[in-house]
Amino acid sequence: MVERRKTRQISVGNVKIGGDAPVVVQSMASTKTHEVEETLEQIERLYRAGCEIVRVAVPHQEDVEALEEIVSKSPVPIIADIHFAPSYAFLSMEKGVHGIRINPGNIGKEEIVRDIVEEAKLKGVAIRIGVNSGSLEKDLLEKYGYPSAEALAESALRWSEKFERWGFTNYKVSIKGSDVLENVKANMLFAERTDVPLHIGITEAGMGTKGIIKSSVGIGILLHMGIGDTVRVSLTDDPVVEVETAYEILKSLGLRRKGVEIVACPTCGRIEVDLPRVVREVERKLNSIDKPLKVAIMGCVVNAIGEAREADIGLACGRGFAWVFKNGKPIKKVGEEEMAEELLREIEKMG
Repeated sequence: MVERRKTRQISVGNVKIGGDAPVVVQSMASTKTHEVEETLEQIERLYRAGCEIVRVAVPHQEDVEALEEIVSKSPVPIIADIHFAPSYAFLSMEKGVHGIRINPGNIGKEEIVRDIVEEAKLKGVAIRIGVNSGSLEKDLLEKYGYPSAEALAESALRWSEKFERWGFTNYKVSIKGSDVLENVKANMLFAERTDVPLHIGITEAGMGTKGIIKSSVGIGILLHMGIGDTVRVSLTDDPVVEVETAYEILKSLGLRRKGVEIVACPTCGRIEVDLPRVVREVERKLNSIDKPLKVAIMGCVVNAIGEAREADIGLACGRGFAWVFKNGKPIKKVGEEEMAEELLREIEKMG
């Protein structure tokens, strides 16, 4: 069991982050925020996938104007993503957002950052301090020569200390870069010095398998060390894939159980069914089931039930057939074409 770092608890709308709250899954809408209908449709899809907080981009005035309707109709808290136009931070808070994300390195002047903090304090809005390798302060780049882990951690600590001095504690920090090991080190350095909740992820991870692997390695290392109170898997893909990947990472570490976890053995010469096809069919049929179940699909009967004893239910395949088993005990024998359907039927009986 992963022992998580002890952090203070903050609130983003009705969602608690840090303290004894579970690791919160976030994503960011890929739509143009001013296209309200499309944005709300995507937020709804993200919500159904298990996303608990959604960030939206606010680069233009028309995006600011769309926020009020989006916030009022969203099933989850909304965070406004602010960069080079600090005035949009104030306007977004007026529209009712639950949180804002700022990169102080992009805002520039400290007094403007402080004004944003004071307004957030008045309105009960959470802030995420974003420290990215691409937006590091000039003096830190000069000091370290490049966006090193030490430079990123120092920037995060610098702004955290200022927020504390200004009497604002409803904030979290994210330290992100595209280099996995530098990212891990920067978060470690920050975590050693403070109890501020951390939002973790690997920025610019890319798309497809490469992006998922890169994100999973970096996020997984941090979570295994107990670091991370909320997470976004940043992929060049449908944001729903980010949410699904985040839950798979959390499930693999025993930190969250959502939906069906499928355990399948690797292919080998003993297998006498089309195992990849069976697994794909089972995954497809079970995709809509939100029960926290562990399902094992074993390619042969050799040690299958014993190896999958920890699963709630599963299949142990033979030549053209499979045993359906529950809690390590076989309950019925079914043909290859019926495997997925029978498995689904037995899962539905489990309530």
